[in-house]
Amino acid sequence: MDTIKVSAGSRTSAVAGAIAGVVREHKRADVQAIGAGAVNQAIKAIAIARGYLNEDGLDVVCIPEFTTVDIDGKERTALRLVVEPR
Repeated sequence: MDTIKVSAGSRTSAVAGAIAGVVREHKRADVQAIGAGAVNQAIKAIAIARGYLNEDGLDVVCIPEFTTVDIDGKERTALRLVVEPR
């Protein structure tokens, strides 16, 4: 399962569809965002995905955690949001 990476310019509806699809297939999704704008888009997408998944009878929760990623040889702190059924 791949991590869904969100940027500040990501379309929330497209990310929400990806999250819903991954949760349906794998029973969980990992969403990664770096920066305030990206975190904002990720949280909005998760809220939209909850609506999509509620129609399928799935109630999901979001568990946030910090992680370190390597970008161009530099370590950056990212927010990892685990989306899984309640």
